[in-house]
Amino acid sequence: MKPSHRRPDTRQSFPETVEDWLVKEGLVAEGGPGAIADADGVKALLVAAAREGRAVSYSELLGQLGHRFTRPKMRAVCKTLDAIDADALMRGEPELAVLVVRETDRIPGQGWWVATAAHRNYSGPWTGPEAVNFVRILQEAAFNYWRERPIAT
Repeated sequence: MKPSHRRPDTRQSFPETVEDWLVKEGLVAEGGPGAIADADGVKALLVAAAREGRAVSYSELLGQLGHRFTRPKMRAVCKTLDAIDADALMRGEPELAVLVVRETDRIPGQGWWVATAAHRNYSGPWTGPEAVNFVRILQEAAFNYWRERPIAT
């Protein structure tokens, strides 16, 4: 028999998608970039926070979704929050976007105010004690509503 001059097969087996590979290598959290647009997943995180009676920062929410804070990612998650709140209003539930706040003053950012101020006929300032009180009332409504609901299994 002649010795084989074939090269050994050194090809590695790769996962089916780039996202699978990124997760396998620990470069992104499972769920990856699409997690920001997963309205059900984001809502579940916010309902859990509401049940605990607490707000979450934009940075914390993005971290729970496997991302570090960047302005483009924050804007993307805000679009998801808008969809969650539109659905909540149709269901007769309190909005949840009010639970997502800036770390500096613990109230929502400008985009939330633009949408909510008109919807709620709020004409006060977007910062300071009056804004904090307005936000607190809406947050308490969300906390109370979700504390009273059974946890889905």
